[in-house]
Amino acid sequence: MIRQALRRNPWSFLGPAATQCLAAVLVTAGLGLISSFDRAPLDPAQRRALTVSGVGDIGLLFLMTSIYLSIIIVGVTMSATIRHQARDIALVRAIGATPARVRRSVAAQAVLVAVPATLAGVPLGLLAGRAWVAGFVSHGIVPAEVTFRAPGAALPVALAVTAGTSLIGALIAAIRPSRVRPAVALAETAAPRLRAGVPRTVAGLILVAGGTALSVLIADLDAETADQGGLFVMLAMCVGAGLLGPALLRVTGPLLRLLGDTGSLAADTVAVNAKALSGALVPLTLAVAFTAVTIVRGTTTTHVTGIEAPAADRWLEFSGTGAYSAFAAIAAVNTLVTVILARRRDLAVTRLAGGTRGHTLAIVICEALVVTGTALVVATAVAAATLLPLLHTALGTWMPWLPASWLVTGIAATAALVAAGTVLPAATALRRPPIEVVG
Repeated sequence: MIRQALRRNPWSFLGPAATQCLAAVLVTAGLGLISSFDRAPLDPAQRRALTVSGVGDIGLLFLMTSIYLSIIIVGVTMSATIRHQARDIALVRAIGATPARVRRSVAAQAVLVAVPATLAGVPLGLLAGRAWVAGFVSHGIVPAEVTFRAPGAALPVALAVTAGTSLIGALIAAIRPSRVRPAVALAETAAPRLRAGVPRTVAGLILVAGGTALSVLIADLDAETADQGGLFVMLAMCVGAGLLGPALLRVTGPLLRLLGDTGSLAADTVAVNAKALSGALVPLTLAVAFTAVTIVRGTTTTHVTGIEAPAADRWLEFSGTGAYSAFAAIAAVNTLVTVILARRRDLAVTRLAGGTRGHTLAIVICEALVVTGTALVVATAVAAATLLPLLHTALGTWMPWLPASWLVTGIAATAALVAAGTVLPAATALRRPPIEVVG
């Protein structure tokens, strides 16, 4: 069963493998920072200055944030991969496989993908950690005596994170396919349910409400405490929005009907594939929100105070945010690619029904538009809930400030990410004769 899943759907494991590799990179880099700071030959005065400045805690903060993001993003991509095996799981259940056997198969898939991805990610993480420590020294943030020291526990810790998060995501995704009656599961793969499950919707509403309540709460705290709580606001609201993603896409999807017949076909496709497409909303929203919070916070501070932050501080903030945003962005692209590749047969059927290659690609472009628009709206709400309390506690203002050119660049970058995960793989898939794909 395990071998069949890996052979039948190799492309669907690209997303989890890529995110597991990136998670290993971030975790290893964070451990490298901790090891480098702790083992540096510093005198008491230098050690005290490192502690007082808070730089000595950056490695631990980076590591913990990386683990939080890995739990969310790696779990989401692995969950999407298992969800695409719904028909195969229903078939093996129909011939006698027990729910426990299905779950064991799913668990083995998660681990088998995590091990090679982690082995590839740890060396890259060591290189990233070395480069980051060099950046700390070159910007004068830490003394020159701090050199990179490889962490001894990098491989077991990274493997625990990647395998653990993949396992959780896969087992959650396998709960319903392994328990539902095979006939029902086969019927749902042919005609997917359009309504989101009640537990998923309730969990999403709770997380969004909790993130909103936390945002209101930290607005009355001191700046340092509010800054620490901002991350949890963002994570709670991003995950909540992801759980509500199918509902959100079904609300925004009908707007495509304003674009004519092509838009109407795209709206119908979005309604059917809302659950699969929503898997990209969590990492995409995280990528946009992380970047927006960092940039807008800096531009607003400069606008209010008239003082630009030192270059070293800007490098420190943007390098960390850039790593997290890149992680989330790559996960979003991989998830979208997986969704498009799973629909190769549907795209081929559209062409056999009379649609030209250009017309079929136009439908995918319309879908990309609604995913981009939904992600931007959700990310704006998440960024506002995270950022506004931080601006109030630190600067005494509720009004963020961002140059129009930066706003346009952000929208274009988001659209480019979605296009890379939808339009490009669809254009590649449409190059094959449709009869070969269907056959």
